[in-house]
Amino acid sequence: MLPDVQGLPDERGVALDEVGIEGLRYPLLIADGQGVKRETVATVDMSVGIGADVKGAHLSRFVEVLHAWRDQLDRASAQSLAEDVRTRLGTDNAQVRLSFAYFLERTAPVTGAPSFSEYQCALSVTSSDRDTSLELQVRVPVTSVCPCSKAISDRGAHNQRGYVTVVAEPSDGSQIWFDDLIEVAEASGSSPVYALLKRPDERHVTMAGYDNPVFVEDMARQVAVTLRQDARVTRFRVRVVNDESIHNHAAYAQLGWMTTAATGDV
Repeated sequence: MLPDVQGLPDERGVALDEVGIEGLRYPLLIADGQGVKRETVATVDMSVGIGADVKGAHLSRFVEVLHAWRDQLDRASAQSLAEDVRTRLGTDNAQVRLSFAYFLERTAPVTGAPSFSEYQCALSVTSSDRDTSLELQVRVPVTSVCPCSKAISDRGAHNQRGYVTVVAEPSDGSQIWFDDLIEVAEASGSSPVYALLKRPDERHVTMAGYDNPVFVEDMARQVAVTLRQDARVTRFRVRVVNDESIHNHAAYAQLGWMTTAATGDV
């Protein structure tokens, strides 16, 4: 038998909040909002807490558990994955974070030409001997037309690409998924961003954006108003950043954790 050094006792009396692996790149199959499995490559962080009397964690078990669940990931199985990590490593708590590119097929607004749009998403799960919690994160590109520029210009208005980041904690039993948060984020901008646009589509997107100018403040508030009314979300936070087209800085607006039971103006 080879010696199990990690399993030896430690006498220094110091518990560790997190011990694990981070930055692991691993292929996964993750369900989209229609239940279709999509291939992606995730950056994976996994950890557990260890007691003051435990020398170390068996890091190979993280990858073993990940590999076992890699082809069936959705909300329920992601929670089971974290619970499996906690059980396999014999600890009171475990954390799993998966960050990945999430692709959805989109059709151009006029011609209907299909293409895939990429969204940066993350799934974070914390499992303890008391409960299991989950967070969804999306980073969604949008186009925004500046209301001030439109109001003061004789012709046109400056516009830029912005990014809406939403982190949401689903309510118990709800079926909310990345697709739903992406839809909310895209609706807050002047226009969505497409991978493929033909000339009629480009004309439509340009004029639609001009007719719907928004500041970063507007986008952050609109996301908050929409999610605050969504019973599928327990709490959320929002950050919007514009890569300004006529300034050498970015503009941003954000709000911290807000519960869906919040009242009053944002």
